[in-house]
Amino acid sequence: QLQLVESGGGLVQPGGSLRLSCTASGFTLDSYAIGWFRQAPGKEREGVSCISHNGGSTNYADSVKGRFTISRDNANNTVYLQMNSLKPDDTAVYYCAARAWNNFCSINVRLEAYDYWGQGTQVTVSS
Repeated sequence: QLQLVESGGGLVQPGGSLRLSCTASGFTLDSYAIGWFRQAPGKEREGVSCISHNGGSTNYADSVKGRFTISRDNANNTVYLQMNSLKPDDTAVYYCAARAWNNFCSINVRLEAYDYWGQGTQVTVSS
């Protein structure tokens, strides 16, 4: 069974940091671009960041540029999202998703463009 699993979410104060992880079971991630998306209550799911299959290309939403960093460790079948300087507006459920793009990734596509999705991890930024 092909599955993505997110971890690392939690409650953090404004200005704090979290690192999310996305791991795969049933398949290896090294052939897949990975995207991070988030959905806040009452809002549509939006793209946050993505990374190409080999890490050579990354993209970020304007709202997180300079604060979030995406990376991947294909040897450990894991993609990370380092989130610094967190704001209350970053509060959401964060999802990772995989698509078999080659040397490319995008978060400005329909959600259906991604083939596999995790169940999400809650991130709450609050004092």
